[in-house]
Amino acid sequence: MKALGPLGLLALGAITFAQTPVAQSPVKVTRQSAPDKALIFEVTIPASRSAVWQAFTTSDGLSTWLTPGAVVDLRKGGEWTAHFPGGKEGGGTILSFVPEEELTLSAMAPERFPTVREQRTTAKFQFAADGESTVVRLVQTGWKSGEEWDQAYDYLAKGNAQLLATLRRRFTDGPLDWEKEWGIPKK
Repeated sequence: MKALGPLGLLALGAITFAQTPVAQSPVKVTRQSAPDKALIFEVTIPASRSAVWQAFTTSDGLSTWLTPGAVVDLRKGGEWTAHFPGGKEGGGTILSFVPEEELTLSAMAPERFPTVREQRTTAKFQFAADGESTVVRLVQTGWKSGEEWDQAYDYLAKGNAQLLATLRRRFTDGPLDWEKEWGIPKK
């Protein structure tokens, strides 16, 4: 399964939600339409918070599950980028982080959504210990109106669920073998 790039919940009675089941996925996806449009994802990873944080916020760690060409410069303004085969890039720019708790990105949409890619959304990843596991929650906000924005929203509802399912897979099955996954020879 190839990862597609990535990229506060208000608990008010006026919020409308639509649950989107992802076929055989451990990721819960919520499409929030009001008061502010958002995509909300949640997955439980069978690993410690520090192990999940390392896999998510270091180049070596990200390269074990997202793509072998991952780059993380963990600082405000640093990059969190996946360099996929064929020259495609996903990820974004780090806006803020709290070690082992939260990472917020100015997230790039895929190239097929040029306006959304240029204007970006905000992707906030939260990491919470749950016994010996870690709950990873992604809240993606900053959605605007228009056909391209609606298409990107639908695409990323699936793509970011796949992203988090792949992160979980990294901890259930071990680091991804890129030669087996994508035919990329081992270094």
